[in-house]
Amino acid sequence: MGKHVIPCIILFSFLIPTITSFATSWAYPFVVWDGSIYVVSDEYITQIHKEIGEVTMYSDMEQYSGNFSNVYEKGTKYYSIEGISTDKAIAIQENNGKFKKAIREAAYPYEEISAAPTIGLMILSLIILTSIYFVKNRINK
Repeated sequence: MGKHVIPCIILFSFLIPTITSFATSWAYPFVVWDGSIYVVSDEYITQIHKEIGEVTMYSDMEQYSGNFSNVYEKGTKYYSIEGISTDKAIAIQENNGKFKKAIREAAYPYEEISAAPTIGLMILSLIILTSIYFVKNRINK
C-alpha cells in the first residue's frame, strides 16, 4: 500500500491549480476608472469639470482591480471633462499640472483572484490523503 501513496500524492498535486504571477506587457498607456479602461492620448485639454477619482494602484508589470494605471502613480487625480460624458473620455492630471485626455476603450475585465479556495482545497486534499494512508496502514497491521 505504501508504495502507491507517494505516486498518488504527486499525481494529485498536479491536478490542483496553482496561483502564479506573470509579468504583463502593455501595448499602450491606460488608466482604469469605474470599471472601464481608458487609453491615455497625447491630447492636452483645458476644459476640466470636476474631480471624479484617483489612481489607487500603479504597476507596469501586473494587473490589479480598482482605479489602476500602468503609467500614473497612486494618487494621480481623474477629472470629468466639460461637455463630454465620462462614458466617452476623462482627464488625467499630470505632475506638471496639465491634463491629458484618456478615451474610454472598453469595460476592464480583470478581477482579483483569491488564493484562499485553492489553498483550502490543497489542505483538504492533504488531510484526506494522509487519513487514507494511516487508515490503510492500521488495517494492514
